[in-house]
Amino acid sequence: MTTTPTHVAGDTTVLLKRSLRHILRSPDTIITTAITPIAMLLLFVYVFGSAIRVGGDSYVDYLLPGILLITVASGIAYTAFRLFTDVSSGIFERFQSMPIARSAVLWGHVLTSLVANLVSLALVVLVALAMGFRSGAGVLAWLGVLGILVLFTLALTWLAVIPGLTATSVDGVSGFSYPLIFLPFISSAFVPTEGMPGPVRWFAEHQPVTSIVDTIRHLFAGQPLGSEVWVALAWCVGLLVLAYALAMRTYRRKLG
Repeated sequence: MTTTPTHVAGDTTVLLKRSLRHILRSPDTIITTAITPIAMLLLFVYVFGSAIRVGGDSYVDYLLPGILLITVASGIAYTAFRLFTDVSSGIFERFQSMPIARSAVLWGHVLTSLVANLVSLALVVLVALAMGFRSGAGVLAWLGVLGILVLFTLALTWLAVIPGLTATSVDGVSGFSYPLIFLPFISSAFVPTEGMPGPVRWFAEHQPVTSIVDTIRHLFAGQPLGSEVWVALAWCVGLLVLAYALAMRTYRRKLG
């Protein structure tokens, strides 16, 4: 069967609506995804915040960018689980026997992840605003934050596709996200890196979370971005390209 861009887009839209209906029937999925980051936001601001020095900024302003990345890392676990459920239930093979574009099966899950994560991110930002978060960012800066978060979400979502296709148990499919959730703890997300021991500081300053968090933080504060934004974009785009390539290779092997 020959597929055209219009055919692929139509099939992807149908499968996207299917996945979104599943989420609407179970809205606790998005709420659960946002609970952990919101709990961490409350804990660090109201319990640890008074003991952490971050310069002249309020701690909630400093903390929010890292919490947003943790929100995405929490949300993609559900993407892997939904894909694993389709594979293990047999509906995945059923889709392959139907006259639909094969790539639409994955894109339906990926776009569902993007929509669900954006809703969770909006909930976290609303809670942060209620806690005193304030931003001097203009419209372009907010759009910049949105663009970085979309790239980051797509990169981790395509990464989540791999265990969703290959895992043999529920524990296996959900466990892969734990390192992604804890990676921000060894970065500038919670505290400045200057006070960290030498090797830990080196790792924190050269891993992707720090550059992405610092870029979002500068955008929120309306500060000059410098070269850090290009490092953050390079990490996001590089991870996205690599994850997409690995996911599609895994998908082709699954079909074979």
